[in-house]
Amino acid sequence: MDLPNTHVNVKKKVAYPWFVKADIDGFFALFQNNLANFVIIAISLTGMGYPASIVYGRIIPGAAVSVLFGNLYYAHMAKKLAEKENRSDVTALSYGISTPVMFIYLFGIMAPALALTNNPELAWKIGMAATFLGGLVEAVGSLIGNFVRTHLPRAAMLGALAGVAFSVIGGQMFFHTFESPVIGMVSLVIILIGFIGKKAMPFKIPTSLFAIIIGTVMAYSLREAQFSNLATGFSSAGFYPPLPTLGLFEGLGHLFGPLLSILAIIIPISVYNFIETLNNVEAMSAAGDNYNVSEVQLADGLGTILGSLFGGTFPTTIYMASVSAKWTHSRRGYSILNGFVFLFASSFGVIAVLAEIIPLPVVAPILVFVGMSMIVQTFASVENKHFPAVIIAMFPYLANYLQSKFANSAPDALASVSPAVVPLGQGAMFTALIWGAIVVFIIDNQYKKAGVLSLVGAFLSAIGLMHAPELALFYNPNFVVGYLVISLIFFYYHQTDNKELTHLEKS
Repeated sequence: MDLPNTHVNVKKKVAYPWFVKADIDGFFALFQNNLANFVIIAISLTGMGYPASIVYGRIIPGAAVSVLFGNLYYAHMAKKLAEKENRSDVTALSYGISTPVMFIYLFGIMAPALALTNNPELAWKIGMAATFLGGLVEAVGSLIGNFVRTHLPRAAMLGALAGVAFSVIGGQMFFHTFESPVIGMVSLVIILIGFIGKKAMPFKIPTSLFAIIIGTVMAYSLREAQFSNLATGFSSAGFYPPLPTLGLFEGLGHLFGPLLSILAIIIPISVYNFIETLNNVEAMSAAGDNYNVSEVQLADGLGTILGSLFGGTFPTTIYMASVSAKWTHSRRGYSILNGFVFLFASSFGVIAVLAEIIPLPVVAPILVFVGMSMIVQTFASVENKHFPAVIIAMFPYLANYLQSKFANSAPDALASVSPAVVPLGQGAMFTALIWGAIVVFIIDNQYKKAGVLSLVGAFLSAIGLMHAPELALFYNPNFVVGYLVISLIFFYYHQTDNKELTHLEKS
């Protein structure tokens, strides 16, 4: 007698690789993204008066600890997602210092802290305290991350992110690319041919690395960069190990004392960082990798807190470069490699060396691609009917870009463009999210939701999170009134629709 067939077909689990060849491109793109930010940080802080011993010896190594923690944790999350969905093409989230937040911390916290104390070491400790509080806000915010993601339209979230990609990342770096036209254009074309045209580079060198090599060689050959930069760069090499410090607690005493005014900057920019993380997770979901936003926000917050305990003064977050890493088919290897290389580079002064040796027009095209890919992904990820919502959500970041560049240096010229530029640029993330969502709700005939969101806009404006330079009650009351008035309009149309629906049901 034949025995019954008890064999059950079990789907074989897909092996998730530690490293694939595409991770090389992902690594160079992410490393250069981090490097570009730290070049700006180093130049800005030393220009303000912070000594190199603090900048290269404490701040950058502290940030490297954050980067290592985040990169390893997001590689772990990628492995969990790959096992959960049984696929090997999961891309780890990119992680580093947010460019908009970086500028706020540079000129809204580090600069005034130094100006008010006239003591670089104390100002550094205040920066650590501000970073610690920022990480705490994001970690606590993780409790509501999934709720916000569920109830805020994708077009609004991705539209706000596209605004950052267009202005602060892609647009700014596009300008830097053409500061040295020959070098910049060659580097940009290499990036476009490699990443957009999908062509292999000579000797199968990764596209980003090939662009950096060719661009840097051309810069020195054409005397666009001075050979003295080499000597200056290598003289910055040294041993700068990340060392734990409790200096932030002294900084906290000053933040809640004589420098309380700086505290008003920390809370809104930390909420901004929380929202940016949420937007970037949503962007990766649209690209095919659906991560738990609350877990990501908690990891961001813990990474920032950890960095502050090692001397870091800048919050970390998920990068929009995550999507470009997805485009290049990177997995988790690029994230792991970036974490360890960045720690090594910061500990031995390599970042200081590279900051001097590699011209910005060589690095900038990589970030132009990052900005481009984010904008393209945004429009590919939302319904066609919601395109107007994406576009209106991008506008506040145009105002934010102009305001951040010219409000202090050329206020009269900026006012001649429009007196609304400054208040629209203040709290741009919130303005973008609210107006993008309002347009989605109008398109979808959900006027009650549009009305409720307008009331949220009125509240945020009333307390200074939008259309104001700092937390303040009714700093610009006209905006509060404006949001209240449009909320009445939306509730009127909601009631009208309900009456028409009731009439149709009765007839």
